[in-house]
Amino acid sequence: MLPAFFRANVRRMRGYVPGEQPDSAEILKLNTNENPYPPSPRVARVLAEFPVHALRLYPDPLATAARQAIAEQFGVEPDWVLCGNGSDDLLTIVTRAFVDQGGTIISFQPGYLLYETLADIQGARFRAVPFTEEWGIPPEPALYDGADLLFLANPNSPSGTVVSREVIAELAAKVSCPLVVDEAYADFAETSCADLVREYENLIVVRTLSKSYSLAGIRFGYLIAQPPVVHGLIRVKDSYNCDALSIAVAEAAVRDPKHMQENVRRIQRTRRRVRDALAALGFPSPDSRANFLWCTSGPVDPRTLHAGLRAQGILVRLLDYKSYGVGVRITIGTDEQMDRFLHAVRTIVNGGAPS
Repeated sequence: MLPAFFRANVRRMRGYVPGEQPDSAEILKLNTNENPYPPSPRVARVLAEFPVHALRLYPDPLATAARQAIAEQFGVEPDWVLCGNGSDDLLTIVTRAFVDQGGTIISFQPGYLLYETLADIQGARFRAVPFTEEWGIPPEPALYDGADLLFLANPNSPSGTVVSREVIAELAAKVSCPLVVDEAYADFAETSCADLVREYENLIVVRTLSKSYSLAGIRFGYLIAQPPVVHGLIRVKDSYNCDALSIAVAEAAVRDPKHMQENVRRIQRTRRRVRDALAALGFPSPDSRANFLWCTSGPVDPRTLHAGLRAQGILVRLLDYKSYGVGVRITIGTDEQMDRFLHAVRTIVNGGAPS
């Protein structure tokens, strides 16, 4: 139990639990959606040549070099971009900026569990709107009444499914609050609604370098929104929310999109193969457009599958949603890693005997 001097809402909240990070090289990590391939060689050069003496100085508060590279990629001016210490930092900034204590945050469920945690920290109400059976979003305007902030992960986690740009545009026009489209996995889907921010003042697109750019370890993300929105969010962010090394690495990575795209295509090919193989074993999954798959049913239940894989040195993410149930989310690794994973699944299905 927490000491009484904590805020009451903090004492009540469960808090977000990150994916396990084991310290053993023998463990196969398929639980936190990290990219199995290395980042751009340009990143290695930046790390090798970074002037250590520069670390005595504060970093650029607006991460100008990375901001410029990102703006060029999306065909906007730099004042349309705000950088952060990973996309979670940016999700926190928008929550602090738009939601009063006692306000309301809405997101679609099952979805990214951090959104509810952000509501809890802010002392706000959290309201979950269920996806439709086809992983669409309900069109009824009344479902979004009273929202101060609306989160949509697209592609969604844990399902990997995608809501179309047209539907997102309709939603942005329908709601009066900010609509944050969390595109952490968008490069794997080869789709984005970042250009729609030109048309909708209330639309904010958040992205990260953790997934497609293989840079989960440096913590760098960014958002794209109209300049008045960005200017307001700058008032809320920490003074120096991106460190100097991360800024330099991020710029190098963003300026080498070809390397990222090659890795994405490798993951997409492996994803299709593994999804088909799991379906053949009796584990169906939605049509994921991210770098993971999500299974909620099969010859063994998700908890048994999770435990059986763990016993064989393989970590996947077990996710339990209050109104939806339990599933396992499986990160797509290299072909060799996924062969090991599939062999382990067959062993579990066969009652412990290798197939």
